Amino acid sequence: MSDVQQENADGGAPDAGNAPAGALGVADLELRPALEAVLMVVDEPATEEHLARVLERPRREVALALRELSEEYTRQGRGFDLRLVAGGWRFYTRPAYADAVESFVLDGQQARLTQAALETLAVVAYRQPVSRSRVSAVRGVNCDGVMRTLLQRGLVEETGTEPETGAILYRTTNYFLERMGLRGLDELPELAPFLPEAEAVEGDSREGVPSFDVDDSGDDSQTDH
Repeated sequence: MSDVQQENADGGAPDAGNAPAGALGVADLELRPALEAVLMVVDEPATEEHLARVLERPRREVALALRELSEEYTRQGRGFDLRLVAGGWRFYTRPAYADAVESFVLDGQQARLTQAALETLAVVAYRQPVSRSRVSAVRGVNCDGVMRTLLQRGLVEETGTEPETGAILYRTTNYFLERMGLRGLDELPELAPFLPEAEAVEGDSREGVPSFDVDDSGDDSQTDH
């Protein structure tokens, strides 16, 4: 019988410091480093329930450790932050270092949404669920091409149909919340009062409905790209 087997037989436990890598159970790992390791590889915010289940710890213990880590990174002035966004936790770079990150990620390539796409996304965010035709009416220009772009990027999604017309309705996604750094739609800035009222959108004439398309040349048949 080996020394380890004899030790286990006697009711003892092997020395964790001498145990081979991976020999410890998940529940035996130090919680905060384990959380850091898991969050380093997630591709979307991880909920406290999921982390607690994976690491075999009580949710309250996991929640406390996550907040302690977040506060620690802030005190240390680290270039990254641990934030609760869209119902889960994930690492984010700090806004103060956005220029450095943008320079590295883009590396001369333009990957931002166009002005038209941003405006269309704003209309969907504040009026959801909303149809393409209503979005186009608010913006005063055809938005079909922009909506396809937003769908492809995972920022909006279909969410049923309008009972009166059968038109497909759209809403923002959890990915939208994640990219915006929001926990929920209730954290959207107070911009809704600046959008046209429903009566104006539903009017037969588009006169008086402002166009938010800075590139609109005045041709109502133009489609955004």
